[in-house]
Amino acid sequence: MMRYFIFLSYDGTDYHGWQIQPNAISVQGEIERCLSTILRKPTPIVGAGRTDTGVHARMMAAHFETEEAIDHEQVGFRLNRMVPQDIAIHRIVPVADDMHARFSATSRTYHYYIHTHKSPFLRKYSLETHYNLDFDAMNKAGEYLLTVKDFATFCKAGSDVKTTFCDVRTAKWVETSPGEWYFEITADRFLRNMVRAVVGTLVDVGRGKLSLEDFKKAVDAHRRSEARESMPAHALFLENVTYPGME
Repeated sequence: MMRYFIFLSYDGTDYHGWQIQPNAISVQGEIERCLSTILRKPTPIVGAGRTDTGVHARMMAAHFETEEAIDHEQVGFRLNRMVPQDIAIHRIVPVADDMHARFSATSRTYHYYIHTHKSPFLRKYSLETHYNLDFDAMNKAGEYLLTVKDFATFCKAGSDVKTTFCDVRTAKWVETSPGEWYFEITADRFLRNMVRAVVGTLVDVGRGKLSLEDFKKAVDAHRRSEARESMPAHALFLENVTYPGME
């Protein structure tokens, strides 16, 4: 068997997330449908993760297998022409048999975008908020996440996970222009709904509704009820996924 990685991006607005869903359109489902048509046989793909309904990806990776070698550049070209306009195939590359889109990833990075002024051009991909946010306080709270291992507080209730431990390496707010920010968080893995729950809790720190000490206590409680409101999906982007030898 030959294994290949697909590197792609997508606007998640019209999809029920990455993963194939019964009676619902998904990014994975659209790519599998088109790829199977090109290769003339059912060809399942495995993604680097599962983005939720409405979440976007600037860089997602997936892998698939074929019995024989293919012209991966030509397949990539044809696949990019077949998938919907809100999905873009950047390249297909052959990889070693033991490379896995999900388990071989060394890090994942998400950005959550917010803006503090009305903008007709940002509204679809950034959260508009008019709270007077203290980003210094939010960054201090974010720094604490780098010392944390158990992120059960930010795991969606009922999630079927073997461990709630994550290695968070970056957690910071970055201003791109006056009144426009994004929260960047990088880790080896993420729990379901984790990033949006982290952002919602940090926003309450920025609003002065939650002190830094209270934030730390909430994180250390390891109970989802201690986190604040999960933020809307439309402002969340999977920005990057890294692999050994592919950085």
